[in-house]
Amino acid sequence: MSVFTAAADQSICTPLPVLGKDVTVPLVTGGEVTYAALDYAASAPALQRVWDDVAAYAPYYGSVHRGAGYLSQLSTDLFESSRVTVAEFLGCREGDQVIFTRSTTDSLNLLAAAVPADCEVFVFETEHHASLLPWRDARVTYLNAPRTPDQAVATLERALADRDPQLRSSSGGPVGPALVCVTGASNVTGELWPVKELAAAAHAHGARIVLDAAQLAPHHPVNIAELDVDWVAFSGHKLYAPFGSGVLAGRSDWLCDAEPYLAGGGASRKVARRTDGGVDVEWHTTAARHEAGSPNVIGVYSIASACKALTEAGFDSLVAREQQLVSEVRAGLAEVPEVKVLSLFGDAAPRVGVISFVVEGWNSSHFAAALSAEYGIGVRDGLFCAHPLVRTLLGSDPQDVGECGAPEAEPGEKSLNAIRVSFGAGTPDEHIERFVRAVKELVSEGAQWKYRTEDGRCVPDRGTAQH
Repeated sequence: MSVFTAAADQSICTPLPVLGKDVTVPLVTGGEVTYAALDYAASAPALQRVWDDVAAYAPYYGSVHRGAGYLSQLSTDLFESSRVTVAEFLGCREGDQVIFTRSTTDSLNLLAAAVPADCEVFVFETEHHASLLPWRDARVTYLNAPRTPDQAVATLERALADRDPQLRSSSGGPVGPALVCVTGASNVTGELWPVKELAAAAHAHGARIVLDAAQLAPHHPVNIAELDVDWVAFSGHKLYAPFGSGVLAGRSDWLCDAEPYLAGGGASRKVARRTDGGVDVEWHTTAARHEAGSPNVIGVYSIASACKALTEAGFDSLVAREQQLVSEVRAGLAEVPEVKVLSLFGDAAPRVGVISFVVEGWNSSHFAAALSAEYGIGVRDGLFCAHPLVRTLLGSDPQDVGECGAPEAEPGEKSLNAIRVSFGAGTPDEHIERFVRAVKELVSEGAQWKYRTEDGRCVPDRGTAQH
């Protein structure tokens, strides 16, 4: 099976400079502490390099593809050169398109709008909602959660081989297009999926495959050609590049054949009135077809800057250091019997810096609130926009009530929620050490403060210490 691992002889790098590394936050117990941002899986802090590049460009900001002036031309060149940078970062093939969107969610919704009308989509129930939900207008087959990478491949192969008989031709081969959607790294467990093997299985049965790389691209190199996937989607805000931009990259045929994702200026090449009072429109066949409106040049440039920064830092050393942090967190949590780490594929599965767990005797939202209020540590609690997966991992009934990010039980009561700690290239060792120490102290000594539920969140009851 293919896995993403760092070369054993690579040196361990230091954390990459990120914004916010010196920000201090107040503690309910008194005083302040440097904030430990351990919620990278939601939004990673901006790389200092990205911020500096954007600041240097900002005075020259101009409209893209819209003007003859110098700043407009400069901005257009920057925008299009960013497209080239992203294509190189992803190892795009000749003929692939790089389309700039708002996020991974936007990218996958764009692709969903472009799939042929008779397309059947196959998606594991373990996906993030961004890749689980966009396929409303297609025939969708939801696949059960696999418990090993091999089982994931076997499950997909069976599903593709057993496609609805009415879609088969007289020769027995499948008729009509099919698309497989799969994550590269789970946003709940951090576990890496066998993308290359799943792509081979999809193609062997005449299907295409799109890779949700939102959690993979910030941690590992993603090469479209080597993985042999048809499309890749990811978000800038998880790749250390804020400003609200994302990417959909890959094959152009379905995208060129589809109606523009948004109708408007930039997507149209020629518009003319007809004698009957209507309009005739000739749409672009390039990426511009799905980039109507004034492009987010700042967001696009920030993604390109992040791609360059990660490439120059070297993924081998970045991966090696992250794996060291993963080992430290997992070893620390393993020393606390009350902690259960959530996993699909088991302890030996390769993973990125995303770890979810529950603590016996604790409401997960209460535990996360205490980490923040008493230790200055930012993690996430809830169902992580992957409700079916978290319910499976917690062994709950699929119909059990649970809402992403909102505790449905009082502090101390059992809840259908988990806690997620996530980190990456900018995480200092001290943040990991503080987190492990805080978990042990909270479990052994309890919270120092009382907490209550307010507007769906567990918050400190100001002025009321526990003991």
